Amino acid sequence: MQTVSKTQFKAQVLQYFQQVERTGQEVVITDRGRPVVRMVPFESPDPEAALKSLRGTVVRYDDPTEPVGVEDWNVLR
Repeated sequence: MQTVSKTQFKAQVLQYFQQVERTGQEVVITDRGRPVVRMVPFESPDPEAALKSLRGTVVRYDDPTEPVGVEDWNVLR
């Protein structure tokens, strides 16, 4: 990980973009010595991986016009 000041980054922004793209290593931009931005290479999300975490979590309703959780209201009394 490389750290660079905001002023230095501003003067050479294209070179830092190319460096991150070429090497895959992140660059942290600082403002008065405090890290404020992290530039990392873009990774295309895997749609299969995103959907995998949702498998089995969708509830199926056979009659979507019927009220849901009617029995649960009696518990509140």
